[in-house]
Amino acid sequence: MSQTLKTASDYAERKSRIGSYWNPEDPEFWEKEGKKHARRNLWISVPTLMLAFIVWQIWSIVAARLNDIGFQFTQSQLFTLAAVPGLVGATLRFIYTFAVGKFGGRNWVVFSTGVLLIPAIGVGLAVQNPNTPYWVMLLLAALCGLGGGNFSSALANISFFFPKKEKGTALGINGGLGNMGVSVVQFVTPLIVTVGVFGAIGGEPQVLADGSKIWLQNAAFIWVIPIVFFTILAYFGMDNLPNAKQSVSEQFVIVKRKHTWIMTWLYIATFGSFIGYAAAFPLLLKSQFPEHVSLAFLGAFLAASFRPVGGWLSDKLGGARVTNYVLMTMGLGAAAVMYFTTEKHFIGFIVSFMILFIAAGMGSGSTFQMIPIIFPPKEAAPVLGFTAAFAAYGSFFIPKLFGWAAQNTGTPITAFYFFIAFYIVSIALNWYYYARKNAEVKC
Repeated sequence: MSQTLKTASDYAERKSRIGSYWNPEDPEFWEKEGKKHARRNLWISVPTLMLAFIVWQIWSIVAARLNDIGFQFTQSQLFTLAAVPGLVGATLRFIYTFAVGKFGGRNWVVFSTGVLLIPAIGVGLAVQNPNTPYWVMLLLAALCGLGGGNFSSALANISFFFPKKEKGTALGINGGLGNMGVSVVQFVTPLIVTVGVFGAIGGEPQVLADGSKIWLQNAAFIWVIPIVFFTILAYFGMDNLPNAKQSVSEQFVIVKRKHTWIMTWLYIATFGSFIGYAAAFPLLLKSQFPEHVSLAFLGAFLAASFRPVGGWLSDKLGGARVTNYVLMTMGLGAAAVMYFTTEKHFIGFIVSFMILFIAAGMGSGSTFQMIPIIFPPKEAAPVLGFTAAFAAYGSFFIPKLFGWAAQNTGTPITAFYFFIAFYIVSIALNWYYYARKNAEVKC
């Protein structure tokens, strides 16, 4: 009881102190007070964002196993199930972008993390019955989109806590380790579904064609307890900042800014590619090299791991410069993937795709480092969320483009022609506005 009272007392005291003043650009305040609170909020934000990505991307793995356990969906329907969370998540990001300014960072993290329980429990129940209608699966896929919205609010929130000189690294850590949820779900799911970890309360196993058993419901149920734990931790450990409060109309001024739309395009090229490839890669790997489908997690893992590197390098070398090299690498990587897939050369395919993932991850960090340089703090936070919202549509359109290409050209790989063209335009925009000698904004 005394420990509970002490925790509540500490929380009330901290809330009162931080609620009256916050200025990370004040060196004395930052060293004495700000840094410890900023880092605590960052390291609680990371796992809550990771859980959001896990729930958002559950279908990238679950969809690939449904027909193995008795469902009878077409290839196009499976790609759609993997894509719908991206569509919903991207759309929700527009709302989540402005939520921190309206409701407060801590308040919104608590709500947006707790609500993930709905799809986590729903998916776990639905996959146990192969007669579950497709529309129910689509609804649950859409509910998983709730996790996709969290990225915009999480990074908008954390951007208020750090001084400009550390924003790139802080946003890289939050975004990169949060993005790691994609690889976590793609790595953990194939392992956890092979064991009846929840006993009788977890439901009966599904029997595969070879007689072996899996518990596909574990892919969702395993995250219920972590969601509850980190929701409570966010309630007691995070803070609402006084300088983060803004009305929606005050934040909405960003849509009038030219650079909002340019940075949105660049972030679509980088993060949009990362999240889109991550959503499609398990199905893509299964269709091209099915014997290696266990490696599906690797791309998302590398992309998320290198995102903080992109932010850190940008703090040192300049975001526009790093972004330029990243986009060039992505174009070459996409071309190499096309070549080695056509040649049915697995080593070349996987190495090229991993280079593409790494570059996309680094570019996600470098472009986000550029935004706080280009915009003042009050505008940078909603711009971060706004660009992230558009980029998240990559997790819908890229799997759909692969599905369209497979249906109309006989191979999903022809979709890469579109992606390469997009990267070329992105290189030109980044060079002209930010990287050249007489650029409009040097960053």
